[in-house]
Amino acid sequence: MKEQDVLLDVKQLSIAFQQKKQKVPIVHHISFSIQKGETLGIVGESGCGKSITSMSLMGLNQQTDTTGEVHFEGQNLLSLSEKEWREIRGNDISMIFQEPMTSLNPLMPIGKQMTEALFTHQAIGQKEAKAKAVDLLETVGLKQAESLLKKYPHELSGGMRQRVMIAMAMLCHPKLMIADEPTTALDVTIQAQILRLLKKLNEEMDTAILFITHDLGVVRQICQRVMIMYAGRIVEEGTVDRIFQKPLHPYTKGLFASVPSFKEKKEKLISIAGHVPKPGAIRSGCQFAPRCPYQMAQCLEKDPALQSIEQNHRVACFLMEGGEDTESPTLASESADKTV
Repeated sequence: MKEQDVLLDVKQLSIAFQQKKQKVPIVHHISFSIQKGETLGIVGESGCGKSITSMSLMGLNQQTDTTGEVHFEGQNLLSLSEKEWREIRGNDISMIFQEPMTSLNPLMPIGKQMTEALFTHQAIGQKEAKAKAVDLLETVGLKQAESLLKKYPHELSGGMRQRVMIAMAMLCHPKLMIADEPTTALDVTIQAQILRLLKKLNEEMDTAILFITHDLGVVRQICQRVMIMYAGRIVEEGTVDRIFQKPLHPYTKGLFASVPSFKEKKEKLISIAGHVPKPGAIRSGCQFAPRCPYQMAQCLEKDPALQSIEQNHRVACFLMEGGEDTESPTLASESADKTV
């Protein structure tokens, strides 16, 4: 990866909440980068730290203890004042939230919300702002866009509201767009339309996308690289082709084994035993060890480091210490009788 192509470079990012007199760690020393125009997926179960990581990249974690470095075009975002954040947020970096009804102002028409966002970041007149809002609503596939400007969020369907959110996120042609499970609350047909739209915007506007999801099918469809998170740590990261062809971490294998397949008939759908641990519950060793069928003594004693197995493929697992996957029983056969 060429240094000049790196848009976002996250180094040793840690996030903790203050709970009574102690800090509860949520995200543990994660490092990753996003290239210009790239789509990177972050995958993991609920509670693995995906959303809290994305919030830190938008400067929205004021109530947390956040350390490390987040360089955006060479500037460390974690050192910015709130005034400096307001210049970047929504302009160079934008975000699409999972539920647009909690993000759109219910008391303000769509048009006013869009034009005010433009006025915040650009020297633009009312007429030009309205024309740009209409153009973007049409770009995201909304018909009769001019009449939509007068409508309130509750007057639109879920799919229409999500398209409005995407249009708002694209208003200032951001260099990075963070999409936090933007299709979760939508039906399958609308979900497919939104994914095609995001892919189109990525290709035509060269906007990098950080796509947060728990759906591996969505990752295969829209992302070039994928990062698997578990309990606030990166356990595997690589190109989509590589991870889908040969997942190495037991957790990644478990995620793939739990996905229904249309190509082959499975007598029983596999699930990963147990649950994601509560933050701070496991104080030593690999966080996945209690659920892992390959568990070894050292897994309970120390946390494995994230290491490169080959170019563009990193894994945090003691099974990979020799630099390649060791022979071991498949997760499916060992976990067939286990349920979450």
